[in-house]
Amino acid sequence: MNDFKDLGIKPVTTCFNGKKIDIEDILNKQIVVCEYKIEDSKFQKKSGDKCLHLQIKIDDVERVVFTSGTMLMATLKMIDENKFPFKTTIIKQNKRFEFS
Repeated sequence: MNDFKDLGIKPVTTCFNGKKIDIEDILNKQIVVCEYKIEDSKFQKKSGDKCLHLQIKIDDVERVVFTSGTMLMATLKMIDENKFPFKTTIIKQNKRFEFS
């Protein structure tokens, strides 16, 4: 009988490490963005709403941030994968979250 470990199957989804942290708790603080993924939101107000899952490090501790910040999502899509991880600060500008 085969052992599962010998089947060569790898997980399909990316799991992020660390406890969830509210985006408000990291505003105006330097963080390291390690990776991200964008999925359909579980709390859709309208069809097509997305949720950003952000793997970060703050003070060398891994944390996960969930947000519907469309500006953050659009900015991350413009960054080449080989530029990760990178240092940044998230600010709130006119009720929108932005990298600075």
